[in-house]
Amino acid sequence: MTKMDSLKVSDSMDEIFKLLRRSNKYIDETTPWILGKDENKKDRLATVLYNLLESIRFAAVMLSPYLPETTEKIFRQINSDLTTWESLKTFNGTIVGGKVNKPEILFGRIDTKKKLMELSGEKEEPKAEDKKTEIAKDKNAKAEISIDDFAKLDLRLAEIVTCKPHPDADRLLVLQLKVGDEKRQVVSGIAKWYKPEELIGKKVVMVYNLAPVELRGIESQGMVLAASKGKKLSLVSTLEDLKDGSIIT
Repeated sequence: MTKMDSLKVSDSMDEIFKLLRRSNKYIDETTPWILGKDENKKDRLATVLYNLLESIRFAAVMLSPYLPETTEKIFRQINSDLTTWESLKTFNGTIVGGKVNKPEILFGRIDTKKKLMELSGEKEEPKAEDKKTEIAKDKNAKAEISIDDFAKLDLRLAEIVTCKPHPDADRLLVLQLKVGDEKRQVVSGIAKWYKPEELIGKKVVMVYNLAPVELRGIESQGMVLAASKGKKLSLVSTLEDLKDGSIIT
């Protein structure tokens, strides 16, 4: 608030985003997605979610002079009418047991080139290749999905601890994965491209919230992702060596 009072806009914005960055770190530290699976930790989960909502409310109040329309959306989504500076004196303004509203996108994607042309009064000439868009589309491309559909996927980085052939299927491998503090078993049809010993210690991207299924009598608790082209296949990983359990966004 001191930086705002002295009209140091850049510094004050930086302080606000420090709070938001710390809130993101708090999510990684408390792992609410894991707490939600344990009935004995429901109270702890409620505390974590409450703290996050209060942090969002605090940030929204402080951002309101700069982004009034956006923060109005935030207050509406978290169902809070505590929007004044006075409400920041204590960290307990959010009503316990209250409900949040359906989320909405705060910032739409901006087409920079189009926006600049609009501002300059220019009109974009249609390109010849644009007329061939339908012809040039990848035949393997699937139907478009919304961001809400994509958000349903929980992708995590997993380390392969052990790997062995499926006893009843030559094309399948049975992987034991370490995903943070959790162990998962995944059956994958990659035996044609990988030997079991080649995969131990490797980190791969997995679909963490895929419903378990049985593949030739062995339960598979998720799916590892792979890219393929023609007869080639490669498991998907990250450029940097991140900790297993890291969330892919």
